[in-house]
Amino acid sequence: MSRIDENIAFIAVRIAVLTTSDTRRLDEDKSGQTLVDRLTAAGHHLAARALVADDRVVIADQLRAWVADPEIDVIISTGGTGLTGRDVTVEAHCDVYEKQIDAFGTVFTMVSMQKIGTSAVQSRATAGVAGGTYLFALPGSPGACRDAWDEILIKQLDFRHKPCNFVEIMPRLDEHLRRK
Repeated sequence: MSRIDENIAFIAVRIAVLTTSDTRRLDEDKSGQTLVDRLTAAGHHLAARALVADDRVVIADQLRAWVADPEIDVIISTGGTGLTGRDVTVEAHCDVYEKQIDAFGTVFTMVSMQKIGTSAVQSRATAGVAGGTYLFALPGSPGACRDAWDEILIKQLDFRHKPCNFVEIMPRLDEHLRRK
């Protein structure tokens, strides 16, 4: 069963938060702020924060810029994972991924089912890896961000989480780039 091993030292990771929205401003971004509050309360570092329009190229460009930044380990975006015509965050993420973390969307759906029932099928939460950086795309509601953080990310971004976690394999994410 999963657990936190208190005998192991916590390792803070550097997390960037990206909100995609055509209607909100950064100062009124409740979902992004929910993530910032939770990640800092957990002991992680907010490496960057931005809000961009629901535009596939703009989102992908921001993701790529942060992937290229050695001071960012994880990117969490919020917004644009639904089914409407302006929801293009998932496509932008997929444009950037080297590898997709398929089970993240599945586990997020399982968590969401407990909270919102079958409405969970309308979310396309996704995750992947690029350039040694983890990327997570979450829905744009504060509740969905809380659920993803509290039920998945707080555990997987904690080096002490057993039997395994994302942090312990972080040094190996870009090993294919270092091979000769």
